[in-house]
Amino acid sequence: MTALRLPSPGGGTRAYTPRAEPARFGTGGAPLASRTVFSAAHVVADPYADISPDAPAAVDWDATLAFRRHLWSHGLGVAEAMDTAQRGMGLDWAGAAELIRRSAAEAKAVGGRIACGVGTDQLAPGTHSLADVRAAYEEQLSLVEESGSQAILMASRALAAAATTPDDYLGLYAHLLRQSSEPVVLHWLGPMFDPALDGYWGSADLDAATETFLQVISEHPDKVDGIKISLLDADREIALRRRLPKGVRCYTGDDFNYPELIAGDEQGFSHALLGIFDPLGPLAAEAVRVLDTGDTKGFRALLDPTVELSRHLFKTPTRFYKTGVVFLAWLAGHQDHFTMVGGLQSARSLPHLARAYELADGLGLFPDPALAATRMTSLLTVYGVDQ
Repeated sequence: MTALRLPSPGGGTRAYTPRAEPARFGTGGAPLASRTVFSAAHVVADPYADISPDAPAAVDWDATLAFRRHLWSHGLGVAEAMDTAQRGMGLDWAGAAELIRRSAAEAKAVGGRIACGVGTDQLAPGTHSLADVRAAYEEQLSLVEESGSQAILMASRALAAAATTPDDYLGLYAHLLRQSSEPVVLHWLGPMFDPALDGYWGSADLDAATETFLQVISEHPDKVDGIKISLLDADREIALRRRLPKGVRCYTGDDFNYPELIAGDEQGFSHALLGIFDPLGPLAAEAVRVLDTGDTKGFRALLDPTVELSRHLFKTPTRFYKTGVVFLAWLAGHQDHFTMVGGLQSARSLPHLARAYELADGLGLFPDPALAATRMTSLLTVYGVDQ
């Protein structure tokens, strides 16, 4: 393989020789046994749409659904219309609703597991009453349940702005849980992913917020399948996990510490609902199948080396991790272009993308390393990096 000239962190370029062969991961689609694993999935933009970044998203539905079939084929569940799909960062509620309908129908057709995000993003920016927020949640919950999907109650920017006390959260979530027809997943997304969610659960003090969160769950354990924690704090997740009522699962959303959290300890483990499993799908599924046999060391040997890539993609400002996720999907051949809804392909620098390419290539994530190198070369050329 011919060496590429990649940008160096301090300026200039350096030589990088891509690997000649991809890593070989299993292709079996049997359900994973020891852990429930969802990959949050990105959307594929329509590159031919003549729209501005702030216009409603134009989605390539065929490519978007094909990527979900890819994840299902490896035995992973799909967490749909979450922040990885650019909810609130290019994909509005109308687009998310269509995504939920189409993906849920596709999941039913192929026998794939799916859970979909329920939020309040149909509300216009600005101040809203708690009644407005509740009605928005109800509208989305109804659509998700009618689609046949499990619901994930996402953290709401509008609720964070409207609520003034922990009781506001307790009352609203109690209402939604009583109304849900099946157990839901509660999602706690930290401000590193969305600054507008600072102080969620009624306090910027995470210990106090945790108590409110646990009270919601303890008062309605029969309506909570599990919780998704995205705070990038392994110790806090473990402590919270140990306090959950029996039967309520913890789905890690920690893209910095997921191997140790999924592996668990003598007191328990986390399941997974992760954005990083979008680019890691086949490798992640292979690792969990190894864990299914009881081989924790083998699981860690496969998954631990991926953490450097994940921490790179999710580095500050974390909310722009979607750019790296879509970039790797393009290099891997899952889509024909590096275009994102909302023009978010511009959110990460060339050195950042080049390092993501290097790390992913080193892990053997690209089914066709030559294709990935060719596409990386084309991007470098656009940026004026001679090869």
